[in-house]
Amino acid sequence: MSKTPGRIFAVCITVATVVPAFAQSPTHIQTERSAIASAVWTGSNLFISGTGPSPVTPADRAKGTPAVYGDTKTQALSVLGKIEAALKDQGLTMGDVVMMHVYLVADPASGKMDFAGMNAGFMQFFGTAAQPNKPARTTVQVAGLVGAGALVEIDAVAAKPAK
Repeated sequence: MSKTPGRIFAVCITVATVVPAFAQSPTHIQTERSAIASAVWTGSNLFISGTGPSPVTPADRAKGTPAVYGDTKTQALSVLGKIEAALKDQGLTMGDVVMMHVYLVADPASGKMDFAGMNAGFMQFFGTAAQPNKPARTTVQVAGLVGAGALVEIDAVAAKPAK
């Protein structure tokens, strides 16, 4: 007897259980000027692309001065504020965030990753009386980020609550 019918059965069961999760059509939130989507909906999940901080002091090309982004806590607050605004645009809140990936660069002033500074900013958005939910999170130190002077980049996954 051939082993093929058993293999076909196993493949059919695998496809039947995996396909529904991936069969939903994604909706991309994007602009013409960006190379990537700022976020993508898949079913009830919103995936927000890596978000960097806004400068505290913008670059001045005429004077030749670079943008200044501030310390790790300042940058974390900037990034989380941008993520909060992106969620709001999609009808979600920080309480809907289920997972975050945080990428930190060592602060040139100290030569070390400022986890405490990032966490101090983070705790202003999660685990508060106004917003008690805390997402799962991974935090890693990286050698550098795309934006010169950026010390923090965060991506997020949020889940739309069932009605």
